[in-house]
Amino acid sequence: MDSTSLMLHLLARDCHVFGISFDYGQKHRLELSRLQTNLKYLSQNGFEIGWELIDVSAIGKIFRSALLNEDWDVPLGHYELEQMKQTVVPNRNAIFSAIAYGYALSISQRESQQVDICLGVHSGDHAIYPDCRPEFYDAIYKAFAVGNWNSEQIGIYLPYLEYDKYDILKDAQESIAKLDLEFETIFKNTLTSYQPTADGLSHGMTGSDVERILAFHQLGIPDPLDYQRPWEEVLETALQFQRDHQ
Repeated sequence: MDSTSLMLHLLARDCHVFGISFDYGQKHRLELSRLQTNLKYLSQNGFEIGWELIDVSAIGKIFRSALLNEDWDVPLGHYELEQMKQTVVPNRNAIFSAIAYGYALSISQRESQQVDICLGVHSGDHAIYPDCRPEFYDAIYKAFAVGNWNSEQIGIYLPYLEYDKYDILKDAQESIAKLDLEFETIFKNTLTSYQPTADGLSHGMTGSDVERILAFHQLGIPDPLDYQRPWEEVLETALQFQRDHQ
């Protein structure tokens, strides 16, 4: 949801987008095929995006996280600090950022242009995921600049850094309208659940599900994603999680 919204945000600002995704052994790797469906939809509407899929799935065999290990269930409920720590993948964003930085340098050299690395990290992740905090990106990009030639050609753009999920969804809605695309089609082709079924259905009860459902509720429209239960039921479950958390 966040990366798709960011892609639309950039397209709506006439950016030349080079997308990069990672297979890191995540239980929800179905998100990668959903992305390809959206890329095809965008292409059919005149928006061509370069896209690379990087296989780092070996980390899924050696790292410990509820998002990776089949013997570890993804926790259910609202985003609460202690239980959601189980979904942290050690050093994930450092690994992704290092590869993205090298890719950006390569594009910059090839195109002889300034290149920005754009990430969909947002405020809702700050408390739980240390590698989504502003100070992490300040530190790591200083390190990348020190460790590379021509680093002055690489910037970083984090438009959602102080946004919550509702803000991100609202921004996507505005971008889609500007691009004359279909909001429902695009978000039906996303995946936010940390533990979907084999056929891609979400039960609506992982922390990422709940956050998404509440954002759509705040926006005032049903989520076009298919859930295992009717929208009214997954919404009531998410609202109950929210009430219990307060």
